[in-house]
Amino acid sequence: MLTKLLIANRGEIAVRVIRTARELGYRTVAVYSEADANALHVQEADEAVLIGPAQVSASYLNVAAVLEAARKTGADAIHPGYGFLSENADFATACQNAGLTFVGPPAQAIELMGSKRRSKIAMQKAGVPVVPGFEGDRANDEELVAAAGTIGYPLMIKASAGGGGRGMRLVHEASQLKAEIQRARSEARNAFGDDELILERAVIEPRHVEIQVFADKHGNAIYLGERDCSIQRRHQKVVEEAPSPFVTPELRKAMGEAAVKAALACQYEGAGTVEFLVDKDRNFYFLEMNTRLQVEHPVTELVTGQDLVAWQLNVAEGRPLPLSQEEVRLDGHAIEVRLYAEDPANGFLPQTGLLHCFEPAPVPGVRYDTGVRSGDIVTSHYDPMLAKVVAWGPTRDDARRRLLRALEDTLIAGVITNRHFLSRIIAHEAFGAGEATTAFLEQAFADDPSLHPAVASSSDIALAATVFALGNGVAGGWSNSLTTALPLSLQLGDERLQVQVRRAGDEVTIEQTGDTRTLIVKMLDHRSLCYVDNDVRLTCQYQQVDNHLYLQSSGRALHLMDVTHQPPGDKAGAGSGRLQAAMDGNIVDVLVSPGDSVAKGDTLVVLEAMKMEHPVKADRDGQVARINVATGDQVRRQQLLVELSAEDGDTGPAQQKEAHA
Repeated sequence: MLTKLLIANRGEIAVRVIRTARELGYRTVAVYSEADANALHVQEADEAVLIGPAQVSASYLNVAAVLEAARKTGADAIHPGYGFLSENADFATACQNAGLTFVGPPAQAIELMGSKRRSKIAMQKAGVPVVPGFEGDRANDEELVAAAGTIGYPLMIKASAGGGGRGMRLVHEASQLKAEIQRARSEARNAFGDDELILERAVIEPRHVEIQVFADKHGNAIYLGERDCSIQRRHQKVVEEAPSPFVTPELRKAMGEAAVKAALACQYEGAGTVEFLVDKDRNFYFLEMNTRLQVEHPVTELVTGQDLVAWQLNVAEGRPLPLSQEEVRLDGHAIEVRLYAEDPANGFLPQTGLLHCFEPAPVPGVRYDTGVRSGDIVTSHYDPMLAKVVAWGPTRDDARRRLLRALEDTLIAGVITNRHFLSRIIAHEAFGAGEATTAFLEQAFADDPSLHPAVASSSDIALAATVFALGNGVAGGWSNSLTTALPLSLQLGDERLQVQVRRAGDEVTIEQTGDTRTLIVKMLDHRSLCYVDNDVRLTCQYQQVDNHLYLQSSGRALHLMDVTHQPPGDKAGAGSGRLQAAMDGNIVDVLVSPGDSVAKGDTLVVLEAMKMEHPVKADRDGQVARINVATGDQVRRQQLLVELSAEDGDTGPAQQKEAHA
């Protein structure tokens, strides 16, 4: 019998594992870095141990520190969550050598399936369909180029040790191949410490469907249905659902049995996911096996009624699986989205800062898996996911409707998120019809409004002006009227908006250039404004922090500032030549030298943040005047990286410009 579980992870997955373990009577231990001292997973655990500074290499990836934390606290088992050490065979072996139960598969299964090259060969031997390609052992660039000529184009370059889309490149023609091999190697080396690559024929516009498998120590293995993860951006999953709207009962059985073959072929134990590509004719091909609990496991839990973490702990204690294959039932439909602190209008750049407010909307059938709460700081050290929002319903449309409401009504203030982008996906006709493939975002969302900076409607401006004009009076009570017009100057992005506000009783009149709107205010508190506009009673949410207003209306979020008493400031325009870091991060490459001539769009510096590489590009033609960073430097958001001079020697406006990354 195991009694004390250490969770070698952080964030929402650590919180999620802790809560199930607590329900089953386990004592729990959290580990944390200096940056996570006040994190939610630390608060939720019975005990917690500091294991190092913020950098993951010195804390969450520090095997010795994690094992020492287990020794200090008397933990007898370790759950790795996902990411970090979860698919590290050496860590699983180290746990075993330390007398600890590793809540996961045997080290040899992790090692085999951790190599895309070796796992693909093993699957071929086991009779599991695979995508044609090239899996040469430690193939050099010349061997890859030669193999590509045989495979044909388009093809995929993949990091053998990869995951999450890192080290993966789609190549359409031979002229792109060498450059993309170098980029893939660099990203794979930085992400996984291993730059081995394989090649695969690209399956165009496929479905990405994965099978949840479970195996115990007694030779039993079953599958618990599928998850459709086709909606992806840069090969990273955005939306997941179970069951797949594309999968028939016959295909589910065929894929499930193939996934069980894959598990048995590597003597698997515990939770695993076998991922497949499925073409338009419903032919399926092995992609990879993830030897851990997946981020998207909640959708499987909701449609099967099973707690997969509880299953993991049962298997770790040597018990047989609680269900046979015949006893597995799928009930209803579940959809999950990943809510990130990122800016879709700026290339999905990760966002950092103080999370002033995070209030998930209470919607029946909706589950929130999160590791943050109001007052937390989103840093650049870790993945920027704030929460997984998961909705269940008796039908797919019921789940969609609940999820859409949850996204629209969840109040978030302080950092830009992808919330509106997600709601647009869930509401899209193609998604509703179950027709979304891996090409969905590229084809249907290339110019979606959620990918552009927010534009305030006259209604939005009226609401913001009302809150600014009346909100400061909430604590002390409203005055009965504003006898004269109150002028306000509001800032939205680079735009300044001039408005006049008048009030008579509950009636507020807002005058903008060419527009006059009258609202009847029914209620105004510190979180919401209830009002009547054009005979319709409505409510919007907001969070006001000093002169900053985070306004949510009709599912959209706007950040406005009251700059009435600030002088107008000139911003550096496009092409300033002063390139700043768009986020906190690490410089992984400097591609230019002082005096080099560059063209607009050339990559000058590569910045790594939140597990991804971001190119910093020249915003105009010119020469490199100064380089203020070197490879390996840690930089802060808005730090000046490179300065360009035009042919006349001008280095641009005095004010700095944030880089396009």
